[in-house]
Amino acid sequence: MTALRLENVNKSFGKVHVLKDINIEVEEGEFVVFVGPSGCGKSTLLRVIAGLEDASSGDIWIDGEHVNQTPPSKRGIAMVFQSYALYPHLNVRGNMSLALKQEKQSKEIIDQRVAEASRMLNLEEYLDRYPSELSGGQRQRVAIGRAIVRHPKLFLFDEPLSNLDAALRMNTRLEIAKLHADLGASMIYVTHDQTEAMTLADKIVVLRDGRVEQVGSPMELYNNPANQFVAGFLGSPAMNFLPAALMQESDSRTMGVRPEDLTLDPKGPLSVQVRHVEKLGGDTNVVGSIGDTQMTLRLFGQHDITPGETVTLSVTQDRVLFFNDTGERLRS
Repeated sequence: MTALRLENVNKSFGKVHVLKDINIEVEEGEFVVFVGPSGCGKSTLLRVIAGLEDASSGDIWIDGEHVNQTPPSKRGIAMVFQSYALYPHLNVRGNMSLALKQEKQSKEIIDQRVAEASRMLNLEEYLDRYPSELSGGQRQRVAIGRAIVRHPKLFLFDEPLSNLDAALRMNTRLEIAKLHADLGASMIYVTHDQTEAMTLADKIVVLRDGRVEQVGSPMELYNNPANQFVAGFLGSPAMNFLPAALMQESDSRTMGVRPEDLTLDPKGPLSVQVRHVEKLGGDTNVVGSIGDTQMTLRLFGQHDITPGETVTLSVTQDRVLFFNDTGERLRS
């Protein structure tokens, strides 16, 4: 069953056209990530789905029900915000149970659902604490718990990890992935972080300037991007783009090569001046240039390469992508 369907959804603020003919389907139990640079419209799209903004045109269906005129509280959704949005005067139990009390649920149901959510999120020992007594990661878990207790048809996450440090982001990302597996719920997750998108999503929706650039599984988009924008946005370090003429004479195309598809080769055709070396222990990233073109090489393990030296590289030919002068992918 389709959990969410968007048909030709547009959103304008005055003369500014923010969302342009959005068509997306989210299947029941699917984890879908909206990803794209700042200003691409992903958070606005999430707010339109939630009913916090009205679509200028188009249709929104949640769990088979047309919801364009349905208020947010009646759409069967639960939203987790970047800012946590916890009530400081309520303890963890109070924050998690508030929406259920407003729905006039019985005390038995409220206690059962709060206990269930707190157990899933390891919050049982914090139920009597107030937000000011919690860490950032704990506050985010409370915000997620507040969504879980409502048993929504659709979870909406709006950049929920942006305020956490790197270690907490990774831990909370794992918790969200486990939560999805445990609940089997439909989830939409907005982020500008392509690592979050690649590691969490069943399906990724890449947005740019209010339009959908490509939809597919993480590996489909990584291995078979539709255009240069998608190719460059997904992957860390990012894909290298260089004139194909560096490899083939009289060729006006742009060649895309991922950093891991370059190898050190004394007889290789590419001569790169090393500018910077990132020694990460398990991996080594080498950043250099060929004339005005920057290149990044990702090597497994530790390598004794220093800035200022020149290295020669070969390319894994069957992994090379080509793009025309408008950025569209050229198929072989």
